[in-house]
Amino acid sequence: MKDAYERVPLMFRSQIQSRSQIQRLIPKAEIQDAENWADEWVEAVADSQDYQFSSKVETKSYQITWRFITNSGQDEGVIRPVIGAKGFPYFPGSSMKGAFWRSCPRSKRERYCGYESEGESHPGILRFHGGYPDADWSNQDIVDVVHPQEDWQLKSGGNHSAFIQISLYQPELTFGISSKEKLSTEEWEKIWRIWEKAIAQGLGTRVSAGYGQVKLDRTQLNSIVSVNLKGQGLASQLINKEGEFRANMFKASLRGHTLRLLGGVTDADTAERITKKLWGGFAGRNGAVVGELGIVFDSIDLELDDFTYTPNQNPFDIPIYELNQGKLDIVAMGKVTDKRKQNLERFLKNLLQFSLLLGGFGKSWRRVDHRIFFPDYLENGNKPMIGCHWEFLKSSTALHICVNELADITAFLDAVHNNIKNWVTKVSKEQLNPNGTNWREAFKKNNVQVWGRIAEDKEDSEAIYFFHEEYKQDRTIQRSILTGKMGQIGRIWHRMYPRKITTEKGVKITREYVELLTIFPDNSQKTKDFLQYLGSNSSEFQRLW
Repeated sequence: MKDAYERVPLMFRSQIQSRSQIQRLIPKAEIQDAENWADEWVEAVADSQDYQFSSKVETKSYQITWRFITNSGQDEGVIRPVIGAKGFPYFPGSSMKGAFWRSCPRSKRERYCGYESEGESHPGILRFHGGYPDADWSNQDIVDVVHPQEDWQLKSGGNHSAFIQISLYQPELTFGISSKEKLSTEEWEKIWRIWEKAIAQGLGTRVSAGYGQVKLDRTQLNSIVSVNLKGQGLASQLINKEGEFRANMFKASLRGHTLRLLGGVTDADTAERITKKLWGGFAGRNGAVVGELGIVFDSIDLELDDFTYTPNQNPFDIPIYELNQGKLDIVAMGKVTDKRKQNLERFLKNLLQFSLLLGGFGKSWRRVDHRIFFPDYLENGNKPMIGCHWEFLKSSTALHICVNELADITAFLDAVHNNIKNWVTKVSKEQLNPNGTNWREAFKKNNVQVWGRIAEDKEDSEAIYFFHEEYKQDRTIQRSILTGKMGQIGRIWHRMYPRKITTEKGVKITREYVELLTIFPDNSQKTKDFLQYLGSNSSEFQRLW
């Protein structure tokens, strides 16, 4: 006979081992508790009718661009939605009222939201009934994965465990507002405009990482920098092995590069402090820091597919994406002065240029997409998919770095380095430290080398063979500290950057690429030999930084 607790749905069990563990991945489990938790929930509400607002309630619907998450706070260590009547997830009316109040003009707050006077509460005319998703929410993958990797990716190790949270995938939310007074059509239009201003920065939690972003007229965003991108590579994988293009990878990458650059000019505490002010983070006992910046991403033309990998005649699919067009906005999460906004704009443009010059976004961003630059590698499907490739679209060509000669790369990296110093001293009013940090990927001149060459076309990559073959007789960097291996981050980035040049008639697009290697040397003999080779007459590479 089953123990009594085994007859209790997972949703109502304590989050302790052997009872319910939806917040973490259980090693070697065929089905995770979180999957069973979600299946039980969806099954329980399957026969319920969709939530219906009263005919006296005004409603309006909005589409979420990626994922939507609210934190009920009901289970320790677990982020899962607020669940209301009949088991439906929803955005609470109280949260709705709070967001509306913050965006409401002061002259209208008392009328719409109420006020307190001499210890007495005076309600406003509006009632906020919350927001409910469309019926399709239960047909989507709601088991979401959070995988913090910052310490592991750029510092000197650290935990990089994956955690589970429950979020809704691209729901359409319908919000309800009613009034105790009869209002004109014109006044209702004003009320909904206030509400749209309130949700322009996102709904729910983790909005700065791309969660809870609403499809609206983008002029309502407090955008600092807007850029149009295309890219392709490995898609993230949910715990059910389904692929997903995850918008939070942009913030993760930009935040990581912010730390790398700051870690090259100041000490670790200062670099962390400035980064947290910009992008948010945790501050120990002081709790979370709400950053100034967030991202909003619209995947305008996106295709998801599978790449079939066949090791030892046992095929399995690896999810991949092809983003033909996407728009990334980096937005201010609160009010910023005009001067601060100008400073942030310069900083962020440099950061985006740096990110796309030397790497990419998402999984395997340290390598080029092998399908483009090494097609023979993938013949017969017996090699794993590696790398990604990202470019600015023509509409964002102003951010592209023109490379008339390789010295232009040196000039750009020098400028970025000096601009970061100015950000620390003049903008953040902090102190420089010439020693920087001891992080593995701190971007400082005694810690990193950038090598480059001009490739004639996409088939003229020289460095891609370094990772898979001998670069000279009896010399290889395969499976070394430099290239890394499973469970160990390598110390080398490889990028094929599309070459544009400036002419008297303007910017010219070429068939060529700037092939770049960014290396954070270790002390191994293999790495020393390889760097000696790069600087020899046998190599076409030049050291640029």
